Amino acid sequence: MRAVDRRRVQALLRDLKAGKVTVGQAMEALRDLPYQDLGFAKLDSHRDLRRGYPEVILCLGKTPQRIVEIAQRMSESHDLVLATRATRSVYQRLRKALDGKRVTYHEGAAIVSIGTPPKANRGPVLVVTAGTSDIPVAEEAGVTAELMGCKVTRLYDVGVAGVHRVIDQRELLRGAKVIVVVAGMEGALPSVVAGLVDVPVIAVPTSVGYGASFDGMAALLGMMNACAPGVAVVNIDNGFGAGYLASIINRSH
Repeated sequence: MRAVDRRRVQALLRDLKAGKVTVGQAMEALRDLPYQDLGFAKLDSHRDLRRGYPEVILCLGKTPQRIVEIAQRMSESHDLVLATRATRSVYQRLRKALDGKRVTYHEGAAIVSIGTPPKANRGPVLVVTAGTSDIPVAEEAGVTAELMGCKVTRLYDVGVAGVHRVIDQRELLRGAKVIVVVAGMEGALPSVVAGLVDVPVIAVPTSVGYGASFDGMAALLGMMNACAPGVAVVNIDNGFGAGYLASIINRSH
């Protein structure tokens, strides 16, 4: 089964127009266009063509064997496959099962990439954290954006408890096309950053904080009530969603 990503479909249509393939051959190549049914999962083969990026494997709640089966099938039809929230043991299973393919574990982000990432040709995306405890979520965002073809710069530990640290980085902030701001506690940093720049700011609340932070709920509500315009908020600890959104925004620039 061949991929139905944008590049290969365009090549197939050119070959059909040039008479290099028959209508029947083209139909066979596109037979899995809607989805592939594995019994326990239905892989969205059409997503890359529709959205610009293939489906991503969320490892949470899946057995290692099923993760491997999904990854094997997807890697047959895509140049790059991502598995998020992956443990090192899952990575080791994937590396063994996909022998011969480039399998990389981005440990700080808990992401496994299978295949070759595209060249970084968009950006820069700037990923900012309030504290060092927010870095795992920030790395999930940064690595996701990198694997989707963005140049990523990181600025960590510049929270509002020492606001001069982020104000000192005004030039770096203003040079970004998109900024992802990751913060726990009261979640104030995205509003500060958005007040300094004229680019989209994606706010990521984390579950970092003491009792009244309610596992990130306080940061989430604080970010949703940001007084600075131009702030979009993703869910608690959703670094992947922030990196994905940053990449889409970058692509449209």
